Amino acid sequence: MINGKKQLRAVILAVFFFIPALFPCSSKGASSSLQEIKRLLGSTDAALLADPSGRVIVGVNTGKLLIPASTLKLLTVLTARHYLTEDYRFKTDFYVRDDGSLVIKGFGDPLLVSEDVQGIAAVLRKKMNFVHHIILDDTYFAKPLIIPGTASNSLQPYDAPCGALSVNFNSFGFHIENGQPVSAEPQTPLLSIARTKIASIGAASGMQSGRIPLNGKNDEIALYTGQLFEYFLRETGIRITGGIRMDQVDPGRDTLVYRHVSPFNLTEVITRLMKSSNNFIANQLLLASGASLFGTPGTMEKAVRAAENYAGNVLGIKGLTIAEGSGISRDNRLSAAMFLKILKAFQPCHTLLRYQNGEYYKTGTLNGIRARAGYLKGPNGALYPFVMLINTPGKDTEPVIKRLKRMVP
Repeated sequence: MINGKKQLRAVILAVFFFIPALFPCSSKGASSSLQEIKRLLGSTDAALLADPSGRVIVGVNTGKLLIPASTLKLLTVLTARHYLTEDYRFKTDFYVRDDGSLVIKGFGDPLLVSEDVQGIAAVLRKKMNFVHHIILDDTYFAKPLIIPGTASNSLQPYDAPCGALSVNFNSFGFHIENGQPVSAEPQTPLLSIARTKIASIGAASGMQSGRIPLNGKNDEIALYTGQLFEYFLRETGIRITGGIRMDQVDPGRDTLVYRHVSPFNLTEVITRLMKSSNNFIANQLLLASGASLFGTPGTMEKAVRAAENYAGNVLGIKGLTIAEGSGISRDNRLSAAMFLKILKAFQPCHTLLRYQNGEYYKTGTLNGIRARAGYLKGPNGALYPFVMLINTPGKDTEPVIKRLKRMVP
């Protein structure tokens, strides 16, 4: 009996000393790490790490509403996947009017680029020899379409406006060669709208190269698209006798002759969005989601309502503030606790995020703002959701992520 008690005591002692080896983040260690993380954060910052089941391992200011910057794109992606579905493909319709005009109606395709326009022109050449006017219908989205947080007359491509009929991410690249502007992309001609903007905005700023966004006013987005179609239609040998006009599809006069369906489904669009953190794609997706849920024309108000509707009804998130879908606006507000729910829903898509050193993550950067959200890879590939919302100028996410990684077994 005595030997039995000794054996039992030995087993208990062995287990007692073995447990910390299995779980290095003991309560003492976790407490120490928490204090270290608190020291790295300001009062307007938050951090959270959870285990694969969603249990919070460490949390600082998790209920504080903060600016998420581009990490907001995770919610935008989830909203689009929910309301548009994974197999959704954007379309662009082409009609012939009874006077021989070509009517082009856009539905917000964010990946319509020069190569697509060239291919469409080749298809249309098989259906027609001449075109009177090129008529543009961009009424699927409302106008004017203001994206909160973007600047008008900006020289930054991340400020590119949105529109229902857009090409090349509503921006163009150029450089100066022998004193003259030339296109930075061999597949894209330097159109007259681009030349005018380079002569005014570009010259005034002294730019010698770069990518300039179009302006969301005066139908510039659609007219640039019309000029690109005009160029490639002429290249195929189609004779154009009129000009470029703005109008709407008229069912009484117009006959659908071709529907261009994007070669990319929604998942592939999202892959490109996440790879480049493209603000234009993000808001095009959210605008399309709002139009799908609340009807056309798509507006930013409907887009925001779609995100809020998804967050509230599907994720159970209340009290967030959404101004647009890319994270460029400083009026967006979410908490770390809200992000934990977003990350749980996003987990099936985690491979769309950047992966490095055992971490799947999305960053966000604005002036004085640093954010980071994603998953730390644990034993057997288990994913530990984390988020950092740094709203204190001068502070960064790197020191904090290093501490959080130490807390993963």
